[in-house]
Amino acid sequence: MMKRHDGHERELPNAHLYHAIIPIVFIGVWFLDSFIFEFSIVLNAYIPLLIRMPLFIIIMCIALILIYLSHKILFKSHQPPDTLIVEGIFRYTRNPMYLGIFLLYVGCIMISISLIAVALLPFIFLVYNKMVNFEENILKEMFGDKFISYKANVPKWILI
Repeated sequence: MMKRHDGHERELPNAHLYHAIIPIVFIGVWFLDSFIFEFSIVLNAYIPLLIRMPLFIIIMCIALILIYLSHKILFKSHQPPDTLIVEGIFRYTRNPMYLGIFLLYVGCIMISISLIAVALLPFIFLVYNKMVNFEENILKEMFGDKFISYKANVPKWILI
């Protein structure tokens, strides 16, 4: 039997599989279309690399900063937090780590705009949104009105 990490009951069942499979599928599709088969990269001819590269760098930097800041707060110890975290990056978005992960996909698309990979983004977003909804229901059970107030004041995804 696989040993589960502390706090696994706060995650969507089999979330670890989503975190493993989705990037493999996305990168496989994106890479094959962008650099091997070139089925749907027509926009690359109209949006030069000179524009796409800075967008890639900016988006990837934002993504990595979001992931780093949320990881630094969430995983201070090997135990899951027993208090509602509302400081740091969590003052601006309730899900900075998932937002950062999603932005990694968007950043990849900036290097080579594979329309097939772009078509995967809504599916990827829906999967991450499902994970977030599951986790937020757990937080609502754990923290009640405090979480409801936090949820009313801080956006689920977009930084303000």
